[in-house]
Amino acid sequence: MTALQQPARADGPLRPPVRVPFPVVDEVARHCLQEEEPETVHIEVHLPGALEAGRLRTAFAEALRRHPRILMREAPGRWYRRRYEWELTAEPDVEVVGFPAPGRDALRDARTRALTQAPPLSLSPPIRVEVVEGAGAVEGSEATDAVGVRPRGGDGPQPRPAQGTVLFLTINHTALDGPACLRVLATAAELYSGKDNSPAAPPTRATEAQPYTEETPSNWSPPARVAPGTPEPSPGNGMLVTELPLPHRPKGSPYTVNDQLMVTTALTIAHWNREHGAHPRPLRITMPVDDRPRDATMPIGNGTRLVEVPFTPGELAAHAPADMPTLLHRTATRTRALKSLPRPQLGHGASLLTAPWAPVAVRAALTRGLRRAAAPWTSTTLLSNIGRIPYPLDFGEETGRAHAVWFSAPARMPRGLTVTTASTAGRLHLALRWSRALLSHGDGAHLRDLFEHYLHTTEVTP
Repeated sequence: MTALQQPARADGPLRPPVRVPFPVVDEVARHCLQEEEPETVHIEVHLPGALEAGRLRTAFAEALRRHPRILMREAPGRWYRRRYEWELTAEPDVEVVGFPAPGRDALRDARTRALTQAPPLSLSPPIRVEVVEGAGAVEGSEATDAVGVRPRGGDGPQPRPAQGTVLFLTINHTALDGPACLRVLATAAELYSGKDNSPAAPPTRATEAQPYTEETPSNWSPPARVAPGTPEPSPGNGMLVTELPLPHRPKGSPYTVNDQLMVTTALTIAHWNREHGAHPRPLRITMPVDDRPRDATMPIGNGTRLVEVPFTPGELAAHAPADMPTLLHRTATRTRALKSLPRPQLGHGASLLTAPWAPVAVRAALTRGLRRAAAPWTSTTLLSNIGRIPYPLDFGEETGRAHAVWFSAPARMPRGLTVTTASTAGRLHLALRWSRALLSHGDGAHLRDLFEHYLHTTEVTP
């Protein structure tokens, strides 16, 4: 058995907790923590029925034990230590599941907490689950100054019970990512309901990557930034979530929904920048790639690698329906080629920065300095497409299955804007998250409208 499979048990002889060095992604995130913009990932799961508090807490506690890598906290250490380390604990240090008081603003307040209050790294596990009762209807949560949601699209979603439940999972992104936490949630759903929550088979697609020979903008030239809108005086992130129809894609198309979302994001930002008088520059959009299995063997932690998809100003100016198939096919070729290239999670430079050649305090200062210096070369935005939620997230007959799942990723400057998408029950769930130093809620609503418009333009026929 590996060390991860045998953490110290409370009922055995006393022994030091198992320690695991921070992986590269965790260490870089730990170096660059900022109190004003916490590195949180938020997951929002809408269920039609109610949940029993004791039963849910028991299910989550057992799910954490079945995925012991999530039971971790940052080990204390002196300033001159060469590595940060995780301590693996036998049991949680805190009660993970909470039930905030229901009320008219409970949903809005839970979203705000997900953006402003990161679970501490000093307590195991670095996640928080909040159960907001009586808030399961999407229609009941119109936009506010900080966060908002409303259904969009022609036919709209079917009416849903007003007395549903929303699960809010807030993750400290220094330790975990969204797909890993969703795996733990699926295990908890299975333990709660007794129903099979195994992942659906992934879609079958051609795996061969075509040669990537076209000329694209050099990574040495600074890409476009998202043009400032109306910045707000308060620090932190704002967020808006919305529900859209899944874009139509002709059968046998050589591109995927992910490619449609990539093109939509690029066209949305290009349009926004033109409106705000920004000089046309190439766009680079960061795209997480996750090759992990979705079953119970899925490694828990930060498991995605990042690639950057480039776009030239010329191809984003030519977005008429007649030109759309060409842009979609070109984007599909790029994304397939980039996914197939072997590459460290954050590139080769990050591996060098996190090698233990100096104390972590020294390397942390160097990493923060390099991050500031490299800000002009940071990609324009991040598009994280979770895709179709692979698990039923079925909590049994009384509670039901999830009918909407939103994710959002941190949106610190210099990007200042992230786009996260997932699909459940045949609908697309979009979260826009931004830095208030760049955009306001009104700017977010306008970007949402632009995204909806350009998503529709990708629905082309041969």
